[in-house]
Amino acid sequence: MRVIAAAIIGLLMWQPVHAETRVPGDAQEITLSFAPVVRQSAPAVVNIYARRVVSERRATPFANDPFFRDFFREFGRSAPRVQNSLGSGVVLSADGLVVSNYHVVGQATEIRVVLNDRREFDAQVLLADQEADLAILKLQDARDLPALELRDSDTLEVGELVLAIGNPFGIGQTVSSGIVSGLARAGTSIGSGRGLFIQTDAAINPGNSGGALVDTAGRLIGINTAILTRSGGSNGVGFAIPSNLVAQFVAQALDGQDQFLRPWAGVTGQAVDAALAEVLGQDIPQGVVLSGLHPASPFAKAGLQVGDIVLRIGDDPVNSPQEMMFYMTAAGIGADIDVHYLSDGSAETTRVAMVAAPETPPRRAVTIGARSTLAGLAAVNVNPAVAHEYKLSVDQGVVITDPGPVGGRVGLRAGDVLLSVNGDAIADTADLERAAASDRRGWSVEYIRGGRRSVLRFRV
Repeated sequence: MRVIAAAIIGLLMWQPVHAETRVPGDAQEITLSFAPVVRQSAPAVVNIYARRVVSERRATPFANDPFFRDFFREFGRSAPRVQNSLGSGVVLSADGLVVSNYHVVGQATEIRVVLNDRREFDAQVLLADQEADLAILKLQDARDLPALELRDSDTLEVGELVLAIGNPFGIGQTVSSGIVSGLARAGTSIGSGRGLFIQTDAAINPGNSGGALVDTAGRLIGINTAILTRSGGSNGVGFAIPSNLVAQFVAQALDGQDQFLRPWAGVTGQAVDAALAEVLGQDIPQGVVLSGLHPASPFAKAGLQVGDIVLRIGDDPVNSPQEMMFYMTAAGIGADIDVHYLSDGSAETTRVAMVAAPETPPRRAVTIGARSTLAGLAAVNVNPAVAHEYKLSVDQGVVITDPGPVGGRVGLRAGDVLLSVNGDAIADTADLERAAASDRRGWSVEYIRGGRRSVLRFRV
């Protein structure tokens, strides 16, 4: 009875304990609240309002009809239309260097940037690249701005706490929290960019594009760019462009580059899958096996050969050509990188120089004269730099840079690689000039587009 009485007295005397509300005072306590991180990082995340003029052309129902399409060629003339976009950006320097997504500011005619403290600045694009989906802006007459420090994104680990800061749906600056749920995600279906992405479950919604993904120290680890969703909402799979690629964009923008330059590998290869690993004698599939090397390739000059398997670039393992190119791009032109590879089963390491694609042979641009049926068609010789520029699957031949009025009307496009004209092989632009001088009425043009060979026949 005494025990029961003591228990009842204890319950009657029990008082609830109220938790103390305060700002964390050290790094250990920061896990209890993100407020210090937000207070440090949010002022450097900006809203971007971009305006561009686009031309729209009404489609004709006879576009694919071989007889009527010429009668309706002028149907629905292009009319200019103003298109507005809303996104986010991150300040990287006190004098107004800002990074955002290409799909937010690309081809914009007017860009307005609004800071968290409501200051507004006009901005101009210094460097933009659609493939990487990144753009570097410079704010006009800006000074003493809050800026974020870049963290080496190669040091990230799955499971780290992160914050996504941006302006989703135009409702104002918003912060969402999550973890790094994946690294080195590759795929052309992720947003507008290509390459490797940081995957996070922090909500990234429309308007967050170009915003910051930061760690618990308030350092920038990525630029929010896309979500993977079937319903249109945030389903816990967001993607950010790693900060190491951002650092290369900043460096080239400060060097005055107006086009982003990527190192040239001069190789073709494929990921080692289970079937290929069995053929190669690997217990676990890993690496990228080289199936072709250009004679001028820096990998060939460093001693690699067809059949070698690239395992790591520096300390980073590579299991796809996309990973290989990303780590090369993040290293930048002018760097020397350690490449670890297998050659005839033996582990090897060598230094490979990161170089720009060479202009050999010379482009030798030509434009067909007015007396030819193909008047106005412009073309250049294919070399590694041209192939890199036009994303070609071949490294020799002649590529069209402008189809001209007649060429465009019959179906030729910029980027088509010419193989023959009227049965005459086209190896360089001199061959094209000779073939275009023909005065025949029936023409036959063989070309490659998107890796597919086609023949175009027409009469004039």
